[in-house]
Amino acid sequence: MTLIDAAQTAWEPAEALRQADPELADLLSAEAARRGSGLQLLAGENLATEAVRAALAGPLLDKYAEGYPGHRHHTGCAVADATELLAVSRARALFAAEHANVQPRSATSAMLAAYAALLKPGDTVLAMSLEHGGHLSAGSRANFSGRWFHFLGYGVREDDGLVDLDQVRELARAHRPKAIVAGAISHPRHPDWAAFREIADEVDAYLIAAAAQVTGLVAAGAAPSPVPYADVVVAATHKLLRGPRGGLLLCGAELAERVDRAVFPFSQGGAAMNEVAAKAVAFAQAGTPEFGAYIQRAVDGARALAAELAAAGARPLTGGTDTHLVTADVGGLGLTGLQAERLCAAAGLLLGKCALPYDPAPADRTSGIRLGTGTAAALGLGAAELGEAGRLLGAVLGGADPAAVAEQVRRLAGLSGSSAA
Repeated sequence: MTLIDAAQTAWEPAEALRQADPELADLLSAEAARRGSGLQLLAGENLATEAVRAALAGPLLDKYAEGYPGHRHHTGCAVADATELLAVSRARALFAAEHANVQPRSATSAMLAAYAALLKPGDTVLAMSLEHGGHLSAGSRANFSGRWFHFLGYGVREDDGLVDLDQVRELARAHRPKAIVAGAISHPRHPDWAAFREIADEVDAYLIAAAAQVTGLVAAGAAPSPVPYADVVVAATHKLLRGPRGGLLLCGAELAERVDRAVFPFSQGGAAMNEVAAKAVAFAQAGTPEFGAYIQRAVDGARALAAELAAAGARPLTGGTDTHLVTADVGGLGLTGLQAERLCAAAGLLLGKCALPYDPAPADRTSGIRLGTGTAAALGLGAAELGEAGRLLGAVLGGADPAAVAEQVRRLAGLSGSSAA
């Protein structure tokens, strides 16, 4: 079995789709062509494996199975029950968790369920501030979290960019939150789960692990697991796990019923059973040596990418990375994050702008960029190729003609599989 998969970039619409809806077929063909035209370095995207895509298109696509195995609200659910139980058992084994809920449609909906299981509206929650790398579900006023709960934000130290655990402890002692959320979406270092657990215990707070970005790393043993420390772990089945877009909840047996009821019937109706089936596939694949090799490519590639960006004058936050993520400051090159994003896109290097801690620039002109190596590693690119990608990025950010760099990017992306383990 190989988890190197370039099939999505060569996708062609089935004849049934071409005949029924040629307009949409053309749009999907254009998306496949776009993917094959450059190198995707967006941190939140990846390529689902071929087996995952097959499960998504399977007969459970049409099955409505509201409820849980053995307690459905519709008939004909024996196969759906067996599929969900298989996915649950695989998730529990993969992450060494007492309980798993595989029904959430996204990590954000899983976070909503985690809050619903543990909190009441108006409760105080301590989480990483959005400016320092927190997710919208960690207190944004545009999100349910910021409207229903009282959030306090902790951040990173200005001198080294690492999470300020002293600040976390001081805020926890002063405000006695009902829950503490550990984890972020753009911080490239591993959270200290044990330290967060200690602080949560000191103030009698629940600990919620926001682990969507590191789910695949944890599955492969390439990052510390939050499962032994957190009351509830919120994970994602896409991103580095290479499963379908979706969420996952892990917890101890004592919270299992509360977590399950917070998913159904509180926050969503019937699960998408084809997604549940595809999650089962992803959990099985994540336990293989091939998946471990894939994760190692992603981590080694991110380190090489960070080193080349630093050499080009784009300062990596925290001085590097432990994960597949690289967050860098392009302000020293006279660029905003948005300008860098557009220049790189013109060269076929797709990345995203992001807010930086202590950045005096307004949010719409942030000096930060965020990159991830998940998709590149899925195509077989390793440290050598991603180091070259970093040099090409540096050239574009330094003023090279994006059109001239684009051809080199296409050649680099064509190396898929050359560094496969």
